[in-house]
Amino acid sequence: MGSKLREKGKTHKKDPRHEARRVALATLFERSFHSIDQESSINRVKEIYQEEDIDKELLQTVIDGVSENTGTIDKIIAETAPAWPPEQITKVDLVALRIAIFELLISKRVPPKVAIDEAIELAKEFGGTSSGAFINGVLGAVVKKHLEGKTKEAA
Repeated sequence: MGSKLREKGKTHKKDPRHEARRVALATLFERSFHSIDQESSINRVKEIYQEEDIDKELLQTVIDGVSENTGTIDKIIAETAPAWPPEQITKVDLVALRIAIFELLISKRVPPKVAIDEAIELAKEFGGTSSGAFINGVLGAVVKKHLEGKTKEAA
């Protein structure tokens, strides 16, 4: 997003929380393929995306939270979207789902709408043409199964 905005000559102010999620997604994605330490991966991703203004606390919370809860998160995905077992979901979409489900059901530090919107944006930016719709559908099912009736913002 950052480089795309610069290329088009726009000067939108970047949201440090969104940028933290972008770096988290790219770091978790890279680490799913390579045995690389977290700090090196984060630094490389920040350099590639030319990220300077990010919410470092959110970045660390998301990376640690997703890493520590991957098994639980993947069970939620498998139960909620049985037609799409985690091992059959593209890696980028899977990482975006993991981040959103971590934020929705485990950390619960953001409203559901924010977690869902952020995941859709990340999927559209980094995934394929149908990634946004796929993420939206799975997260809608997650909200319906795990949050509906427990929060007004899940509706």
